Amino acid sequence: MSEDTDLQRIRAARLHQLTSASSSIQHQQHQQQQQQHPSEVDDDDDQREESSARANLLTQILTPEASDRLGRIALVNADRARDAENRLIAMARAGQLRRRATEEDIVGLLAALRESVEKDRVERGVGKVVFGRRKGGAWRDDEEDED
Repeated sequence: MSEDTDLQRIRAARLHQLTSASSSIQHQQHQQQQQQHPSEVDDDDDQREESSARANLLTQILTPEASDRLGRIALVNADRARDAENRLIAMARAGQLRRRATEEDIVGLLAALRESVEKDRVERGVGKVVFGRRKGGAWRDDEEDED
């Protein structure tokens, strides 16, 4: 039991060390960019803050397995992963999540997203093949060739 707690303590210390080193490097890069292009840095800061807040919220509402699954989906289809993340964040903010989302919840959410996308396509007529047939049954060219 003590080995587990020691191992967890070591892992937590190492994680803290890595994140602090990463944040100091990012801070240095940020200062360099700010000196070069101050207006672009503000936009980058906003995007960074938004993505950081988004990542923090997702770590709170997803199990590690579900987070890993979303990461793999993002590698293949970034838009679908982003839609799933948006839906999860909206559900969390509305108080609809009673527990952390599991991998099975992600699978169900992706199925629901796929159905809603297919429904939208059908309503808009995207992917629908429509045949325009001539009235009268025969082609005029066919009648002329028989003569």
